[in-house]
Amino acid sequence: MAGTTNWAKNLTYRAQRTHRPSSVDELRRIVSDSDGIKALGSRHCFNDIADTTADHLSLDSLPCDVDIDGDIAWVPAGMRYGELAARLAASGHALHNLASLPHITIAGATATGTHGSGVRNGSLSAAVAGLDIVRADGELVRLRPEDPEFAGAVVHLGALGIVTRIGLRIQPAFDVATTVHLGLSWDSLLGEFEAITSSAYSVSVFTDFDEVVQVWAKARVGVDDPVAPHGTHPADVPTHMLRGSAIDNLTEQLGVAGASHERLPHFKPGFTPSHGDELQSEYFVPAEHGASALAALQPLADKMAPLLHIGEVRTIAADDLWLSPAHASDSVAFHFTWRPQQQSVQRLLPDIEAALEPFGGRPHWGKLFTTEPADLDLLYPKLADFRSLARRFDPSGKFGNEFLRRTIGL
Repeated sequence: MAGTTNWAKNLTYRAQRTHRPSSVDELRRIVSDSDGIKALGSRHCFNDIADTTADHLSLDSLPCDVDIDGDIAWVPAGMRYGELAARLAASGHALHNLASLPHITIAGATATGTHGSGVRNGSLSAAVAGLDIVRADGELVRLRPEDPEFAGAVVHLGALGIVTRIGLRIQPAFDVATTVHLGLSWDSLLGEFEAITSSAYSVSVFTDFDEVVQVWAKARVGVDDPVAPHGTHPADVPTHMLRGSAIDNLTEQLGVAGASHERLPHFKPGFTPSHGDELQSEYFVPAEHGASALAALQPLADKMAPLLHIGEVRTIAADDLWLSPAHASDSVAFHFTWRPQQQSVQRLLPDIEAALEPFGGRPHWGKLFTTEPADLDLLYPKLADFRSLARRFDPSGKFGNEFLRRTIGL
């Protein structure tokens, strides 16, 4: 295990051993016998949320059956979204939304509140309709929405146990068409923020926080009647959000309709997503403060410029999940793709967090942030309840690590 890094290579994991069970029974025995253990997924988190000094457990050797029961698909927790979405499409089904990259595992994404975009679209976690989870004593339990622990267990940060299978709500397959709009002014974005971000099924605004670079509008074919933002024109060639970057890793644009799983992500499964050499941060504010919070970030644009590849603004519908960044609030998320200069980024993050503090900026759990624990308790009002839930599931702290101790006091 020594020398294994996360995807961004800004973290080297410290686990002494990595287990790859081939059955749930074997996994249960490993968990029961271990003094400390954490699941290891696609390693796409940018902080130490999945790190441990004891045992890592990979789910990639478990059975990969996908079982569809009405509008619920029971799927392996360690499966990646790209594989799952393609398999669902083959049977005429789809997920409601996907993140910008399909390379991430279902367990890791749902445990951290990862999301796509769309004012009517909840996060990936909001699609969860059931969890099979192995507790610290090796017991396998199934949680469903009617269980009192469920809303606290979906976005669990790895603190409750090892999730083996997840039930996801699905729907009939649908098509999406992506159009990239150019020429939107900063003033128009602020003045028409709600109209622009709700102009298609999924909308992403790419920006350097001083001017608008592009607006990506992903329209649901036959349902949406997308309206181009005022003063813009559609790109007539495929366009990367990072100027000068090759376009071979992008999903198809130019208004060409295709299956939702081939359009909703920005990047194709078989390619390195985004820039590749990067760090990430992200903060969520209530949707009613979206334009004001964006305006509050503009004075930091010059400070950001040497470190920023690109920023992205997205929207997420509210959910009732305790540690979801969209808990009880339709939200706007400000994403930052940074150059791989972590010390400089870490020094800048408090300024960004201070700018967003008046709007209740909640950090993404799997990305870089410096928000203080006392502030997290204010931002996530169910955090104390979550700590109690975690202590019931894991009284000895078997699933704990430095991240959980440092951020939420577990």
